[in-house]
Amino acid sequence: MNNRFWLKRLSIFLSTFLLTATLIAQEDAAAGLDLDAGKALFRSQCATCHATNMKTDATGPALGGVEERWVDYPQEDLYSWIRNSQAMVTAGHPRGTALFEEWNGSIMTPFLNLTDEQIANILGYIDGVYNETYGVVPGGPIGPEVEEEKPDNTLLFVVLAAILAILAVILARIISNLNYMVEVREGATPGPRKTLVEILTSKGIIAFVIFTLVVLGGYTTVNNAISLGRQQGYQPEQPIKFSHATHAGLNKIDCNYCHDGARRSKHSVIPSTNTCMNCHRAIKEGTTYGTAEITKIFASIGYDPSTDSYISDYENMSQSDIEDIYKKWIADTYVRNNNTAPPGGFVEGQWNDIVSSLTNENKTKVQGPIEWIRIHNLPDHAYFNHAQHVTVGKVECQTCHGPVEEMEVVEQYSPLSMGWCINCHRQTEVQFKDNDYYKAYTKYHEEIANGQRTKVTVEEIGGLECQKCHY
Repeated sequence: MNNRFWLKRLSIFLSTFLLTATLIAQEDAAAGLDLDAGKALFRSQCATCHATNMKTDATGPALGGVEERWVDYPQEDLYSWIRNSQAMVTAGHPRGTALFEEWNGSIMTPFLNLTDEQIANILGYIDGVYNETYGVVPGGPIGPEVEEEKPDNTLLFVVLAAILAILAVILARIISNLNYMVEVREGATPGPRKTLVEILTSKGIIAFVIFTLVVLGGYTTVNNAISLGRQQGYQPEQPIKFSHATHAGLNKIDCNYCHDGARRSKHSVIPSTNTCMNCHRAIKEGTTYGTAEITKIFASIGYDPSTDSYISDYENMSQSDIEDIYKKWIADTYVRNNNTAPPGGFVEGQWNDIVSSLTNENKTKVQGPIEWIRIHNLPDHAYFNHAQHVTVGKVECQTCHGPVEEMEVVEQYSPLSMGWCINCHRQTEVQFKDNDYYKAYTKYHEEIANGQRTKVTVEEIGGLECQKCHY
């Protein structure tokens, strides 16, 4: 009776589980293509040669609108081309032959193992990215694909783990009962049947639990190690409320004017206060914060805006003397703009904010450099040269740093991961035209002139060589 009881319960449980799984599968099928599966396949099979934005050529052509370009032929022809393009070229297929000649005889890797369903998922994903209905950030800069936020499936995994654990306990109980019945039927003296507690504390169960914990611990460790040091979205509060939207956006100041090291050195450099003073010796008040933020620049470098002159021997001045100078400037400016004395605490509040912004446990005086907080920081074992990208490669700042001209407070826009950089080198075309830095690549110049190739990517000039970034 006991055995029948457990078998009945197991049958009910399995029936409910299978019915639920079937309904979920039917819902997924009714929803159409699995674009997430298409994305995974595209990245593993196609992303090596094709741009992930589906709109620009890479080693292979841009894939956006590929089904429209094959509309004059049966769908089976496109699927056959994806699986084995050379077979279609050999057979003389018009579209296949024209495409092969257009790309100067570049041979596409065959994918004989792809099913019709997998190809349909890939094409669906391509169409979704191309039409900006899936996996892209509308209006984002041209460059490596920005990872969209992944769904959190933790609850699903916990539920599945719980279901499997319950099944394991039920099956263990059934096996124990069956062993007992066999012993009774054979006339042997049956041993005592194990209780549920004894089953759960048996060597087999304990070994399984330890194995599961090791696997989960290893997965968590590796996953966290991959994210170590990455800080996409990092947006610290700076000592001065500097608005890139105002400077780079509204006033159209070129990025290379302030970060002039980007044109000529490895580092883009944080602009010195002297660079700020090129403009702010004339512009002494801000449109948003008035004297509150710009006075911090004056206090750091020792400029007296009331007399329009730099203060002599500023480094040796006492904090109280400096306080008098800038409190006077703040009060006089308020009176001039409002024809009335500043409200109580106004001047004192601005001065206290200046002191807190320009001093810390290591810097006790307002004099001296402004200690900006670094946002972008590559690991020490990775080499990156701004001049090589900005001056030689003609890469726009927004490609890596995002729409800085729209940011009130700058954040790290891109992941700056190794995979992100590699994808960029695979996709980005080298600007050979009128670029003296690439004159040495005579073979590529000749092939472009003869029409044998239309472009050269960073990958083709060694952009994926390990020692380029890790020497």
